[in-house]
Amino acid sequence: MAEAVVIDLFGLKLNSQKICHQTLLKTLSGIHHHHAPEAKFLCIMCGSNSTKERDGENDLSDVGAGNGFPLLTRDFETVSNSSVAASLYAIKQKIDEKNLSHIKVIVPEHRRTFLKAFINQLFTEVYEFEFEDLQGAWGESLLKPSTEINVPTTHQLEEIQSEIESYLRSLPTLKGDLTIITSPLIPDTFIHGFTTRTGGISYIPTLSSLNLFSSCRRRDPKVVVQENLRRLANAAGFNAEKFYRIKTDHANEVWVMGKKEPESYDGIVTNQRGVTITALGADCIPIVFADPVKKACGVAHSGWKGTLLGVAMATVDAMTAEYGCNPEDIVVVLGPSVGPCCFTLPREQAASFHDLHPSCVRQFDSLNPYVDIRKATRILLERGGILPQHIHDQKEDLDLCTSCHPEKFFSHVRDGLNFGTQIGFISIRE
Repeated sequence: MAEAVVIDLFGLKLNSQKICHQTLLKTLSGIHHHHAPEAKFLCIMCGSNSTKERDGENDLSDVGAGNGFPLLTRDFETVSNSSVAASLYAIKQKIDEKNLSHIKVIVPEHRRTFLKAFINQLFTEVYEFEFEDLQGAWGESLLKPSTEINVPTTHQLEEIQSEIESYLRSLPTLKGDLTIITSPLIPDTFIHGFTTRTGGISYIPTLSSLNLFSSCRRRDPKVVVQENLRRLANAAGFNAEKFYRIKTDHANEVWVMGKKEPESYDGIVTNQRGVTITALGADCIPIVFADPVKKACGVAHSGWKGTLLGVAMATVDAMTAEYGCNPEDIVVVLGPSVGPCCFTLPREQAASFHDLHPSCVRQFDSLNPYVDIRKATRILLERGGILPQHIHDQKEDLDLCTSCHPEKFFSHVRDGLNFGTQIGFISIRE
C-alpha cells in the first residue's frame, strides 16, 4: 500500500464543467476512502503554467466553492503553483518531512511520461513510484481530448530541465551564507577551498544545506546538488562545467588526468588549467595539494583505511612522477574532518595507527580506542618528504571536528547513513 498518494490535476480540462465536477468530486472521495486508512499523505496537485490554460472556463485551478471542490480538499493537502517543477518540489518537501518513500501517482494517461520526466529529475532511487490512470479511475470520458504528446520530445525534455533549473535557482539559501575555508599557504595561482554546510538549497536536515554529493541512497537529487555546485562555483570563481570528483573506494588509487580513468580512485592530480578537481569529505579528510613551482595540483580523500594505505603520499608520488614535482615544493592542506575526540576504531584496527606512532591513538588499552587520522596523515607526509611547514592542518577552522560542529559541517559519524558531503577543491587559474 502506498504511503503517499499524489493526484495530478495540473492544468486539467474537463468536457462539461457541471457534470464532470460532480464526477470528479465523487472520484476524489473514492480515492480518499480507499487510501486514507493506510496513506500518511494524500495530495492534489493543481495549477496552470500557461496564460491560455488559466483563462479557460474549464480549468480546474479556478473551480469555485459552488462546485463543492474546496470542501473536499479538506481531506487532501492541495499544492497549487504556476509550474510543475515548483509543485512537485513542494510535494517532495512534504513527503520528506514525513520520511515517506512509497508513492502512488494518479495521473491522466497522456501526461504520465511527461510527469515522469519531472519525477526522474527531482527524486532519487530512495523513492518507489507506481502510476495509475486518472481517466481509468473515473471510468468515463471526462477529459477534453489531449493535444499533448505522450512521449516528450528532446526539445520538451530540454524545456523540463530548464524549468527545473530555473526554479531551483530562484530558491533562497538555507542555514546562512556560503562559506569557503582557504589556506594562506596556497598562492593565488590556484583557486582552492573547503566548503561548509551553509549556503545551499538542500532542505533534508542531515543534508542541509550545501550538500555536494548525490547517490541512490540519499534524498537529494542530482539537480539540487548541481544547483549547490553552481552557487559554489560562482562564489569561488571556478567553472562548474569542468568539475571532477573523486570516485571513492577508501583505497589509494590516483587518477592522473589525461590518462585512462580508473573505475574508482581516491586521488586526482592534474596540471591542466581551468579544471577543478575535488575530494569529498564527511569525517574523512579532504586533502588539497599544490606545487606553485611546477604549476600542478592534486586532491585526495583520506579515511582511516586510505590513511593507512598511504593515499596522501600516493598523490604526492603521482605529482612527482608525472609533472616532475619536488616534494619539498608541494604544499598540503588538510580540510576539516572528524577529530580524535569523536573517532574510534576496534582495538585490532587501531593497532595499525599505534604502530605508525603511539601519539595517533588514545586509550589504546580500551576495546575502541580513539584514533587521530589527521596526525597520522601529517606523520606519513613528513616521512615522505613534505616539509613540516608546508602542511596546513590547524587554524582557519581546518582542524574543527566535523562531528562536534553540526552548525558548520556534515558528519557520517554524527548523522548516520543519510549524511551530507562537503568538499575540498583546487584548480589552476586559466
